[in-house]
Amino acid sequence: MTDTNTENDHVEASAAPLIEHLAELRTRLIRCVIALMVGVLVIFFFAEPLLDFLVRPLAKILIEYGQDPTLIFTSPQEKFFALFRIAFLGGFMVAFPVIAYQLWRFVAPGLYKNEKGAFLPFIIASPMLFLLGSAFAHYVVTPLAMRFFIGFADIIPAISEALTAGDVDVVVDAAEPTYVILPSIKESLDLTLKFIFAFGLCFQLPVLLTLLGMAGIVSSEGLRDMRKYAVVGILVLAAVVTPPDVITQVILFTVVYMLYEISIWLVQAVEKKRNARLRAEGYFDDELDGEE
Repeated sequence: MTDTNTENDHVEASAAPLIEHLAELRTRLIRCVIALMVGVLVIFFFAEPLLDFLVRPLAKILIEYGQDPTLIFTSPQEKFFALFRIAFLGGFMVAFPVIAYQLWRFVAPGLYKNEKGAFLPFIIASPMLFLLGSAFAHYVVTPLAMRFFIGFADIIPAISEALTAGDVDVVVDAAEPTYVILPSIKESLDLTLKFIFAFGLCFQLPVLLTLLGMAGIVSSEGLRDMRKYAVVGILVLAAVVTPPDVITQVILFTVVYMLYEISIWLVQAVEKKRNARLRAEGYFDDELDGEE
């Protein structure tokens, strides 16, 4: 009977911390959801100016081709959902510090002091890199992609102006078929947000590889040995993410490969710091010292 009671006590003791961790996880997740909802609501009030900002590169290119920069809605609910998509993405970016802080508070008790100090810079660097990638997508990639796609339309400015002014006779008298672009907000915004999201994630590469290096999953030597495979993978990524435009693909390849090289340098710095700490604690033997 005593053994049974002792076993039950051990089970209850092990179950209690698990329940406490689950309760804390629920609390943290609820706070993350609340922060996201607040962020979405706040950004939704500024969604229309943000929409104008996001479609501005397309409007400028349309003007370059002599066309009126008019974007259309093809359904009554299209504008609402376009604004909501902007609000959700922007709200997540606004709420990310709170979300990261809640996740940090959940995992921090299980980390050593040096691990806590190592993770904090990455929590700060991650949103900054995402913003940097988003800015690169908006100011560099999106204009190149839009110009590439619109270049296939063979827009004739006179016909475009006639259609915009409602002069049907000019169109009817045209000897050849003519084309005019009437961009949809939904399609244009989807393409722009895909670029922003894709490049924002690509710019997380240094953070991801450095964290893997800290965990001992990857090494700087292994990353150097994988360069040729990384080049192929980046080329495939550039072909999938960007439009069939050589210039855009080369830009994406160059940027992501530079991030890969920076990641190697960061992982090497992490390894040197870890090796110095282990040597100070006496974990390195003479053979390892000789390798250094």
